[in-house]
Amino acid sequence: MKMSKLCKFCDVRATSCTGIGSCTVGCEITSTCADKEEVCVSIWRKAGSNVTFDTVCHNPAYKLYGLVLDDYNNSKCEMKEIKGMGSKFFICSCSTDECNEHIFFNPSPLATNSEVVTVVLVSLVPLLVMAVVVIASFYCYRIYRQRKASTRYKKGPLLDFSDHRAIMIDDEGSDSSSTHANNLNHNTELLPIDLDVQVGKGRFAEVYKAKLKQGSSVSEEQGFETVAIKIFPYTEYASWKIEKEIFSDADLKHDNVLHFLTAEERKMQRQYWLITAYHPAGNLQEYLIQHVINWHELWMLGSTLACGVAHLHSDHTGCGRYKVPVAHRDIKSSNILVKNDLTCCLCDFGLALRLDNSLSVDELANSGQVGTARYMAPEVLESRINLENIESFKQADVYSMALVLWEITSRCNAIGEVKEYEPPFGNVRENPCVESMKDSVLRDRGRPELPNSWINHSGIQMVCAAIEECWDHDPEARLTAQCVAERFYDMEYLDKLSARSDSEEKIPEQISAAVDE
Repeated sequence: MKMSKLCKFCDVRATSCTGIGSCTVGCEITSTCADKEEVCVSIWRKAGSNVTFDTVCHNPAYKLYGLVLDDYNNSKCEMKEIKGMGSKFFICSCSTDECNEHIFFNPSPLATNSEVVTVVLVSLVPLLVMAVVVIASFYCYRIYRQRKASTRYKKGPLLDFSDHRAIMIDDEGSDSSSTHANNLNHNTELLPIDLDVQVGKGRFAEVYKAKLKQGSSVSEEQGFETVAIKIFPYTEYASWKIEKEIFSDADLKHDNVLHFLTAEERKMQRQYWLITAYHPAGNLQEYLIQHVINWHELWMLGSTLACGVAHLHSDHTGCGRYKVPVAHRDIKSSNILVKNDLTCCLCDFGLALRLDNSLSVDELANSGQVGTARYMAPEVLESRINLENIESFKQADVYSMALVLWEITSRCNAIGEVKEYEPPFGNVRENPCVESMKDSVLRDRGRPELPNSWINHSGIQMVCAAIEECWDHDPEARLTAQCVAERFYDMEYLDKLSARSDSEEKIPEQISAAVDE
């Protein structure tokens, strides 16, 4: 399955590139192309002393500025000069991610002539005539091709650049917002955004609900889109950069991972922004505090949580292409959002780690003891994680996921009496430190309670069995997230059976009411 390209995407901007050798376009915006067939394009123009670059995604099946792109099957963006464009005009196209950032100009005709003359001068006299013939033939052919191309280009109308701007694809439908968030224009100008209310606050950033206006002249009824803005102060650049790089990986895209739109540096406010889909139901912890759920809702939340974690940990995408696994390293109910269809999506990747096989033990060790103490696996609390095996980071995530599954289960009415929400290890103080959690998890080998009443429901019994295997003290003995997801799929028939039973129970009541009448 072909994936959309990641390309640099900036409107026309001034540059100091002289059109010789290689240059960098200097575009800060990376965009996911709207069409899977689109490739990356860079254009260099010189009109008098005015020299500019612009970069864009474009489908080579269509003309761009009346030109046919015929060199896009390259990993490098090699400039070709086009005559008759009203200014000095070079264009290149290529088909690997962000390949239009670095561009390469062919040697100028003068340089080519100089090299040919040098070869002729040092060649043997009998080869002189042959060299002259070859050079003459080459230039005749080149002039012929240029004239033919110029004639062909004049036949087609110029294409309005605004018709082919890159867009960010949001396949979550009405769950997150309307279609306007799918058509963000990635120009050098910052997106027109009005912050609304603060909806969250973490260690490194604050999260706001916001309205995205597609154009300054668009009315509120026509052009606003609700999004979430995660705002980092300038001092937290490193956290913003880590999360931006994680989100920028096209292979991260998944129904159970927060949908990322774009990232911006707001220099005037001395802030860094991440712009994502907005989910009004809030995070999972808030949802569980406010709601008692049924078995079907438990199954939906638990299975989609496991699917999201399994996707992060997997070294292949759904279509079988290789991807770099990711360890979240801070899985907790407040870092999981609840979507309108009552499925989960993972967010907050500020502590995430790409598990690249090229990482050395020293690099992994330097990543530090990170996470939230309440949700830390025993080996993380003890700083004894096995750095020789990247699977260790996934195993720590699975332990944290087990605690979240316990939280979800504790608020399900299928277990009988449902108590007020409390986090895992509720007997520990509100924000426990690592040392406090060591006492509970390492010294006492404690885990949240799984009361006997919970196993009276066959589905809950299976969930509890998975939880216990996921929070095992031995990391090697824990289930993988993929295995947990598969177990939830095995429980699906129980969900359908439960729904059918509920319907059958209502029938006698309706019949009885009819008889009484």
